[in-house]
Amino acid sequence: MELTAPPESLLRWTAAPRLIPSRYPTAGLLDRVASPEDLPALYELEAWTNDRISNDLGILHTIPRDEWVTGRPMSSVVMAAYCHPGVGGRFTSPDRGAWYAARTLTTALAESAFRRTQELREVATFETRVQMRVYLADFRASFHDIRGRRRSWDPLYDPDSYNASQAVAAMLLDAGSNGIVYRSVRDPEGECLACFRPTLVANVRVGGHYEFCWEGRPDPIIKPIKL
Repeated sequence: MELTAPPESLLRWTAAPRLIPSRYPTAGLLDRVASPEDLPALYELEAWTNDRISNDLGILHTIPRDEWVTGRPMSSVVMAAYCHPGVGGRFTSPDRGAWYAARTLTTALAESAFRRTQELREVATFETRVQMRVYLADFRASFHDIRGRRRSWDPLYDPDSYNASQAVAAMLLDAGSNGIVYRSVRDPEGECLACFRPTLVANVRVGGHYEFCWEGRPDPIIKPIKL
């Protein structure tokens, strides 16, 4: 497909939710580092190959230092989204992640349930329980906007392939884009955001916990829980 930049829209989202497995902590090394300039001293004390350091930082060294978030609550949570991209997503590759968020909790739950179900499908089992933590964040910035209905954008919404969407995302990231706001593929009424810049993920806080329970079927039972 032809790679052309979509228009930009000013986004003002408050308490946009994102779900992460509860096994990941809410605080880490980067919360305690006052600035990126302090990290080299830590490398001298605990080598880069130290398991704890490596787990916290992931591929941090591949992200420009002026984009690092440090010294504030949830810094490690924010940077983990960029430093631990896994196999990638609709608008991210294994080389760099993004902070994915939804406009509403309903959409966030639908997107998260689909992703976790796909992981279970790969191991051929639908008998498990996963506890998920909701993180809320605020956004006040301009993002490339593909929420409209254009035939040329259809490949970006392919439910089974991320090839086209990742190619467009890579082009926009290289050109300095803040990210992409788009229609949810898993919730027909929903909207989602892939924020490319860690410093734009503001006021992150915990917004609750949910349990996803698969009982032999690919459709999990989702219920709020208190921890």
